Amino acid sequence: MIAGSASWSSSVLLGAVAVAVALALAAAPSSLAADPDYLQDICVADLNSEVKVNGFPCKANATADDFFSGVLAKPGATNTTTGSVVTGANVEKVPGLNTLGVSLSRIDYAPGGLNPPHTHPRATEVVFVLYGELDVGFITTANKLFAKTIAQGDVFAFPRGLVHFQKNNGDKPAAVISAFNSQLPGTQSIAMTLFGASPEVPDGVLAKAFQIDDEEVDKIKAKFAPKKT
Repeated sequence: MIAGSASWSSSVLLGAVAVAVALALAAAPSSLAADPDYLQDICVADLNSEVKVNGFPCKANATADDFFSGVLAKPGATNTTTGSVVTGANVEKVPGLNTLGVSLSRIDYAPGGLNPPHTHPRATEVVFVLYGELDVGFITTANKLFAKTIAQGDVFAFPRGLVHFQKNNGDKPAAVISAFNSQLPGTQSIAMTLFGASPEVPDGVLAKAFQIDDEEVDKIKAKFAPKKT
C-alpha cells in the first residue's frame, strides 16, 4: 500500500478539492464554458437511445444511481505500453452528468509512466495530485512550453485544446484526479491520432511533416496498429 494514499484525511481532501474544482468550472460564465447551458434541473443521459443530438437525449426515469459512480476509487492497472492508465468518470460512466458541463477522471502512473502528449478539444483540465511526483507541461500555439514538477496536493491546469503531457520520472507510482469543464471532454493522443488513424494518414504526409522517410513512417505505424485478437 502506498503510504498515506488511503488515509481518511487524504480522502476528505481529495473529495473536497475535486468537488470544488468541478463546481468552479461549472460556474464559469456561459461564454467561457465548454458545454452549453442546461435548460432544466436534470437530463440523465439515455445512452441506449438511437436519437442523435448534441449530447444525449434525456431518459424518462432517473434514479440516484444515475448520479453516482465508484469508478475512481481504486488505482487502474498501469501495465500498459506507456505505463499509465486513464479511468474516466464522464457522462458515459455517470449518465447524470448529461448537460451539467463537468466530469472527472483518474490517471495512474507506474514509475517511469507517461500520459503521452494529447489534447482535449472540448475542455480545460485541472489535475490534483493524489500521490507521487510528476513532470507536467503544455505547449501554446506559439510553441512555448509551460512545464512544472508537481507533487502530492499540488494543482496544475491545462488550457482547453492545447497539447499537454504528464510523466512520472520517479521510482514510485503516482496518481492524479482530473477535473474538466465538459461532460465529455474528448481526447486526441497526438501519436495515435497521426500514426494509428483509420483509414491511414498517407505516408508521404507524415514523412514530409516529420522530415523522415517512408520506411520510418511504416515502422512507427506498426507500433500503433490495432492488436490482432
